[in-house]
Amino acid sequence: MEIRVLRYFWTIAEEGSISRAAELLHITQPTLSRQLRELEEELGTELFYRENKQMTLTEAGVFLKDRAQEILSLTDQTEQAFMDQKKQLFSGHISIGCVEADNSDTLAMMLGEMVRDYPQVTFHIFSGTSDDITEKLDKGLIDLAVLLEPIPTDKYERIILPRTEKWGLLVSNESFLAQKKKMVPEDLIGVPLLCSARKEVQKMIADWMNVSIEQMNIVGTYNLIFNVFSLVENRVGSALTIEGSVMSRHVKNLTFVPLYPTIETECVVAWKKNRSFSPVVNEFIRRMKNAFEA
Repeated sequence: MEIRVLRYFWTIAEEGSISRAAELLHITQPTLSRQLRELEEELGTELFYRENKQMTLTEAGVFLKDRAQEILSLTDQTEQAFMDQKKQLFSGHISIGCVEADNSDTLAMMLGEMVRDYPQVTFHIFSGTSDDITEKLDKGLIDLAVLLEPIPTDKYERIILPRTEKWGLLVSNESFLAQKKKMVPEDLIGVPLLCSARKEVQKMIADWMNVSIEQMNIVGTYNLIFNVFSLVENRVGSALTIEGSVMSRHVKNLTFVPLYPTIETECVVAWKKNRSFSPVVNEFIRRMKNAFEA
């Protein structure tokens, strides 16, 4: 006698109807009728009186329903106990480096789900530049990193996150550039620029402007964008940055103007190839793959 069949029988007894029970159990009526008939044959007795499409328990049926209630209750409690124990035993720590980006809320959502499912799991988020984060990733000081591409594909595995990061120019509202709806390459000629210290970013912008890095009027570099808000506000320079790093900060007196033709960068979760991880980190990676890989 299978637990599954006992649950079928108990549901029929509760509902008094095969059709209603089949609907609750998400199986077809013929399948449920066959399972009940086979159970009665196995036990050698009828379990229901069948009158006018109503199902009434026989004396044997009443006895079996009482036993089925006990067995099913114990089965459910046992399964729940193992699930609770698994959640308690599944503990550990995740360390993640994260650049300033629009996809930071995606990371927060995934971490939130993980901690709700496994309350013993803890985490640490390290915010910094791509260079700071990749250095820690290479040294094994963090498990995973949220980075802006390009990243070395020979060193890291990666999952592409759902939203691309749009580049633009952060300008003072007092600047004539704040009136523009979009920023074309000619608009940046001669403009004092604050730019990421990463050479890859500088080259990307220079290629977009169709000039060399040396021809760009870079008056200063930065690692984290919040360090330059006051410089932009005081018109020391305008900052090249991604929209996601400023859109949630509600900065006053500053305007983000997107570049045109558009420059968009993929945001990825990356980790070192061939590195062994704890079960907690492996589970987090598995969840990220399920969520974002086709």
